[in-house]
Amino acid sequence: MEITELSPAERRVWDAFPRGVPVDFRTGVAAEDDPDTGAGWGPERTVRGEVLRALLIGGRREDGEVAALRVTGARISGSLNVRYATAEYAVLLAGCHFEQAPNLYGAQLRQLNLSDSVLPGLTAATLRIDGVLRLTGCRVSGPVRLGGSRITQALFFDRARIGVNADGSTADNGEAVLQLNHVIAGDDLWMPGLVVHGESRLDGAAVNGQILLNDAELRNPGATALQAETLTVGSDVHAMRIRVEGRTNVRGSRIPGQLNFAHARLSNPGGVAVRASSCTVGELWLREAAPIEGEVNLRRAQIDLIHADPAIWPREVRVDGLTYTVLLPHLPAEQRLPLLEREEEGYVPYAYEQLTAAYRRIGDDDAARTVLLARQRAHRATLPGYARAWGHLQDVTVGYGFRPVRAGAWLLSLLLIGTLAYGLHPPAPLKAGEAPPFNAFFYTLDLLLPIIDFGQEKAFNPQGWYQWLSYLLIAAGWLLATTIAAGITRSVSRQ
Repeated sequence: MEITELSPAERRVWDAFPRGVPVDFRTGVAAEDDPDTGAGWGPERTVRGEVLRALLIGGRREDGEVAALRVTGARISGSLNVRYATAEYAVLLAGCHFEQAPNLYGAQLRQLNLSDSVLPGLTAATLRIDGVLRLTGCRVSGPVRLGGSRITQALFFDRARIGVNADGSTADNGEAVLQLNHVIAGDDLWMPGLVVHGESRLDGAAVNGQILLNDAELRNPGATALQAETLTVGSDVHAMRIRVEGRTNVRGSRIPGQLNFAHARLSNPGGVAVRASSCTVGELWLREAAPIEGEVNLRRAQIDLIHADPAIWPREVRVDGLTYTVLLPHLPAEQRLPLLEREEEGYVPYAYEQLTAAYRRIGDDDAARTVLLARQRAHRATLPGYARAWGHLQDVTVGYGFRPVRAGAWLLSLLLIGTLAYGLHPPAPLKAGEAPPFNAFFYTLDLLLPIIDFGQEKAFNPQGWYQWLSYLLIAAGWLLATTIAAGITRSVSRQ
């Protein structure tokens, strides 16, 4: 490109490039400098995309200077196409208005900063950047294609608006509007305040630092809003106060630190709101989040700590195979159990075992027994009629062995009944003149306690209904005494 072909605005950029001098076309009037109005900017602040391409590829240099493209407040007309180009320069095109989506497919750059610019889209799949990629405050109406890119430092999408036209409308072109699938970032993925209308895709992405999505809004009602299967993060994902309308899918992701949805609002009515199956997460925080609208799938996930109030869980939750260590806040078992009853497949023994183990780790054995009792009751519903009847009897009498105090109450009641019955109608001695004096209390105790022998049971022989009462007391005594002994054994072992 010859210098004689350049407009005055382009000549400013051309002359500044070899020395990396910033070129600022802004007037200082906010209304006039808004990139949304950039289509009306005149030739005094218009630069053709082919001029910028010539600079980046041609590489005008001056000895002793560091070349860089630094332009603010320009209207970029035509196409900026540096597909497959290698340009070892820092590129700053901030607050600019792009007529066409830049094409950076397969390009290699030192650094790229498009902050506060307005673009109809961005094609930059497999882009290579040796520094930072910054799209802070950008307004992009079409897709941002960055799939397979390699960024050695951080990516910035804070306050960006993607998939939204200047008038607030959205266009559905059938593809994800934010494509970060298989991106590799050497540092953080910084996206607080991001607004996306359409699908955001991070499948297979690897972020060595953390992902920040605080105060973001991801909207794709009735479809997938956040698609991030097999995502790998070096530390945390902070998504506090995030608003998601549509499905959040992080299946198979690896997040060693926090997955923090505190104060979040996650909704996909009539579908899956959160799919986090087969994930490995250090801590899942849902503290003070709004009740989730839609199904939650946590099957086969491994989570060290879950901080969630029971009220946030929806009606349909899948927890089969979910493994966790700690539940916060610490609540009575009665408040946690309804979640297990919402499992789509019904009775899942593993879910009850996990909750039991969580209570035992913090020393709350009473809550653990409550969960085990609930497991027996849930299992009873899957049994045939005769087994359910026997189960109901065990539940009422001894709480399946997890309520030894109840067994003791029954034992005392039977002792009182037997004492009164045999006290009013003493049984005849087996051998007259050889039997000890009859004592109704110790006779009943002899029937109830299978080990202790007071010499009463063997010396007397009840008849009729009183004989059947003795059989009942013997059978009940075995059951109740065994339950009490098991309870005492558990208490001693805990000490």
